[in-house]
Amino acid sequence: MELGLIGLGKMGGNMRERIRRAGHTVIGYDRNPDVSDVESLQELVTKLQGPRVVWVMVPAGAATQATVDELAELLSPGDVVVDGGNSRWTDDIKHAEALAAKGIGFVDCGVSGGVWGLENGYALMYGGDAEHVARVQPIFDSLKPEGDFGSVHAGAVGAGHFAKMVHNGIEYAMMQAFAEGWELLEAAPEVTDVREVFRSWQEGTVIRSWLLDLAVRALDEDEHLAKLRGWAADSGEGRWTVEAAIDHAVPLPAITASLFARFASRQDDSPQMKMIAALRNQFGGHAVESK
Repeated sequence: MELGLIGLGKMGGNMRERIRRAGHTVIGYDRNPDVSDVESLQELVTKLQGPRVVWVMVPAGAATQATVDELAELLSPGDVVVDGGNSRWTDDIKHAEALAAKGIGFVDCGVSGGVWGLENGYALMYGGDAEHVARVQPIFDSLKPEGDFGSVHAGAVGAGHFAKMVHNGIEYAMMQAFAEGWELLEAAPEVTDVREVFRSWQEGTVIRSWLLDLAVRALDEDEHLAKLRGWAADSGEGRWTVEAAIDHAVPLPAITASLFARFASRQDDSPQMKMIAALRNQFGGHAVESK
């Protein structure tokens, strides 16, 4: 089938290649003319035969909103838009309603796989009406990993990005657990080869996983991570997961703590720890350090 793909960055560019390898036609558009197949969204739409399927793979928020708004004016009734970026699920509902007013379908799709997806496939979580999902199914099938798993119609519009959001929240907590365990092992003088301890966990243990494999890969490149600064960003999905938990009164202590740990990583001289040090000094006479 034919697909229009908007956004050809690290994820989008590899997705275009994987879809083409599966025998489908992909017309890609990107603001970078060096990777784009066409010069504009209008040209992309013109080159696709109707009814069209157009996949949006641009940053969440304003960029996605602007792209969906432009497509709403360019596409025709019966066409389908897929948002495969990391959009918030509440935006999906808004986009679906705006496009439905023009007779255009909408599917939201959470995509996981990163830079490894080209060869390994992408885990896909999508939401939308069954008829719209069916239109995109050949593309989903070409992107997913080999085998029976890795792809799910999670529910109504918004369900795909909601599922991907929770996936990323779990990922935050798992990464934090590996990081805390690694730091404790590094701090213990009895443990003389932390990297090989991590490597030994790759077989036969209940914590073996792709994240563990990637941790070993990172330690092979830099055994004590001495080249890295202890600073971690967050994509926004961890925040949305915690906000959704509050809305649904669901306790998420591990995921919430992992998000706050990332915030703490950005403070060279934590204001909170200043107060903790001051209080410990006041009630217990514990020593404080001056700048």
